[in-house]
Amino acid sequence: MGRLFTFIFILCCTGVSCLWAQQDVFISEYLERFENSRKYLITVAETMPEDKYNFRPTTESLSFAENLMHIGYAMDWHSQSLLGGRQSREWNTDKRYKVAARTKKEMIKILDETFEASLQLIKQFDTEQFNDQLDYFGLTRTKRQIFLLLADHISHHRGQLLVYLRLNGFVPPRYVLYQ
Repeated sequence: MGRLFTFIFILCCTGVSCLWAQQDVFISEYLERFENSRKYLITVAETMPEDKYNFRPTTESLSFAENLMHIGYAMDWHSQSLLGGRQSREWNTDKRYKVAARTKKEMIKILDETFEASLQLIKQFDTEQFNDQLDYFGLTRTKRQIFLLLADHISHHRGQLLVYLRLNGFVPPRYVLYQ
């Protein structure tokens, strides 16, 4: 009986430690992907000339600049508010991610600072919170899913920016693998 208990105890501890290791691997792999995404998005933003930052393919579309600031705002919300627990910024009153009279250089700086703040939060994220659930537009999602939604959202809007470059006669930067 004692050997059976010992065997089960060791088996359980091994399983739990493997799960923790997998979560740590997820974070380290995510950080690598996120940093590559940062580099690529900044390169995309730098490729579009400043005089084309107000370009929008249709009247209903966000402009190139609005897309960049939207990526920053959503990144801040997903990371700092949903994952980090900070109060959400109010889109209608908060000015940080508004295009207003910002220059290309200022927008890229804000985007880069947002990536950096997100990276720092992710590096310190307690993986025991992965299964914590929260409301995401009326759907129940885990914090692990928020990590995936954050990356997906950046990719979605960056893809639009690549099309904007092409529509203006510019060749998008070469794709950066693993992002």
